[in-house]
Amino acid sequence: MALARLAALHGVATSYAPSPEETVEVPEAAVVAALAALGVDARTPEAVSAALAAHAREAERRLLAPTVVVHTPPDDPDTAPVAPPPALDALPEGTRVEVRTEQGSVVTWTVTPGEAPPALPLGVHGLQAVAPDGRGAQVHLVVAPDHVPAPEGRSTGLLVQLYSLLSGRSWGMGDLADLAALAAWSSRTYGLGFVQVNPLHAAVPGSPTDPSPYRPSSRRFPDPVHLRVEDVPEYGYLDADARARVAPLLERAAALRSAVLTGDALIDRDAVWACKLPVLEEVCAVPLDPGRQGAYAAFLAAQGQPLEDHATWCALAEAHGADPVAWPEGLDDPRSAATGRARSALRERVELYQRLAWLTDTQLVAAQDTARAAGMAVGLVHDLAVGVHPQGSDAWAQRAFLAPGMSVGAPPDAFNARGQDWGLPPWRPDRLAASGYAPFRELLRALFRYAGAVRIDHVMGLFRLWWVPEGREPTEGTYVTYDAEAMLAVLALEAHRAGSFVIGEDLGTVAPGVRETLARRGVLGTSVLWFERDWADGSRPLGPEEWRTGCLATATTHDLPPTAARYTGEDVRLRESLGLLARPYAEESAEAAGELREWLGVLSTLGLLPEGPGDEEGAIRAVHRFLLRTPARLTGVWLPDTVGDRRPQNLPGTWDQYPNWRLPLSDAEGRPLTLEQLTAAPRLRAFFDGLRLAPPSGPLG
Repeated sequence: MALARLAALHGVATSYAPSPEETVEVPEAAVVAALAALGVDARTPEAVSAALAAHAREAERRLLAPTVVVHTPPDDPDTAPVAPPPALDALPEGTRVEVRTEQGSVVTWTVTPGEAPPALPLGVHGLQAVAPDGRGAQVHLVVAPDHVPAPEGRSTGLLVQLYSLLSGRSWGMGDLADLAALAAWSSRTYGLGFVQVNPLHAAVPGSPTDPSPYRPSSRRFPDPVHLRVEDVPEYGYLDADARARVAPLLERAAALRSAVLTGDALIDRDAVWACKLPVLEEVCAVPLDPGRQGAYAAFLAAQGQPLEDHATWCALAEAHGADPVAWPEGLDDPRSAATGRARSALRERVELYQRLAWLTDTQLVAAQDTARAAGMAVGLVHDLAVGVHPQGSDAWAQRAFLAPGMSVGAPPDAFNARGQDWGLPPWRPDRLAASGYAPFRELLRALFRYAGAVRIDHVMGLFRLWWVPEGREPTEGTYVTYDAEAMLAVLALEAHRAGSFVIGEDLGTVAPGVRETLARRGVLGTSVLWFERDWADGSRPLGPEEWRTGCLATATTHDLPPTAARYTGEDVRLRESLGLLARPYAEESAEAAGELREWLGVLSTLGLLPEGPGDEEGAIRAVHRFLLRTPARLTGVWLPDTVGDRRPQNLPGTWDQYPNWRLPLSDAEGRPLTLEQLTAAPRLRAFFDGLRLAPPSGPLG
């Protein structure tokens, strides 16, 4: 049918397969809506015919796709000569090609049968081609390494939600100094190789702020709420009057910290920011010395327009509220005259938020430097959220790249019959390709500045995303595909330049071939103990030798119960108390207990449970001994597991029924622990000492 042909041309699915045995047709309305978001009118048969004809005319005129990709040989990506891809070799004889490289050189040739074109360097270059028949093309040429860098050897590290990790010096939530201290301590004390942290992207202000780190305002810029204010050099030069103004805020910050650690209060990001912002305003009023002024000027030059846009959005949100719909007319467009006038009127606040972005960036870089100086092989692993808040900075500044009226989610599956709507606007694949993937490149480059590795949440989104039309249920969406070859090429290029590797969160429904493609490009996967089963053989647990090498092996994630909660059955009791069980409590509890017994039997058979199945701490250690016995390149330890914390940091399916993203790290009795108490905890020491039973995999780090 015509609509199906048109949809296929634009990467819009008309059906999907939730399992090899099942195919589900998507609603026609979802297909029409997705095409509309891509600028294609398919509302009537006549419109579909016109769109097909327009696409055919464009295909006839087009010499090349908007972005062309070529990979360097895998052995020597930096110096090996690179021949242009088949797409360029297939150009008509006599076509004149000119490539303007990132490095500033110009490479030209004429397409001649039997003659190889010149070699090209790594980078994203501009390419212009003119064929003898007059057709022309101006496109982007991505020359990228064959794969992302691989981690050196094997490594074990910690997984932590930074806000939950309060020290005796932080202001009511964990900060970047706490992160640096955790990394240095864990490396020097236990030889660990990395610390993986939740997304530290800038949040959307509000009353209250959305606490989820996976619905940020901007993925490009970090959130200054994570700053350790006292570590900003200018803080030491506050004069007496400024110190007097700051003193009450320091007392309020101490009260926030005490309320969380000893008063059973939840972490309150808004309250922390209300303390930090006035102090940071005082700090930013202190003149920079020449060296720091030069560094700041270099940062502004490197970040350019995107930073000014982000800072402008922050100033506008501060002046007019976090919902752009309520802003004065004209401010919805970052390039409008009204926005230009507002930017000038709010210049001091724009400059403040630019300065805060720099300060946060410097502390992030310093934290990574601290981790590496302490001996960590990797250092910090930063998390990249799958999308951004629809009312945030990136959605405002990058509106041209986002699909209007669409939200990212997931189709129905065995765990959620209604599907999911994450409330995140998706990128338009056509606009990304036309730009040479500029927003994606800039985002990755910024994140890799201070990361030994990057974890990509829902990495399957590089291949396809489930688009849900506004006002529709998640069941009424459809998949839209992206050029995974180009996305992965850009990822490999930026990772190579940073000398960092990449972990993909590939849990859940994964389309056929995706994991294989990721592995071929060097992207590590994520394997969670409880899900690693041979589903073709009675769903038996996989033995350690059957696990894949190219992965981060863990016992849990931020969206799953801590191991102690699984062991005690508290995870099922919690979900029952919140009405989240799909079956009677007795059935769910019995199934969970049976699964636990099965795994304890596996651990015992392998000799990994010398403490016996009735020892909670021994069972948690045994789980991690098992992980260390797999061939996985990375083993991740959920930090709360080391002290027996039972509470998940996030409970999917809840909003205000559960304090998602607001819980401090606690011990087995639910008592919050400071970083200082954590590192001295006997249970944590016993945990790591218990892992030194010399598994075949070798040392922890």
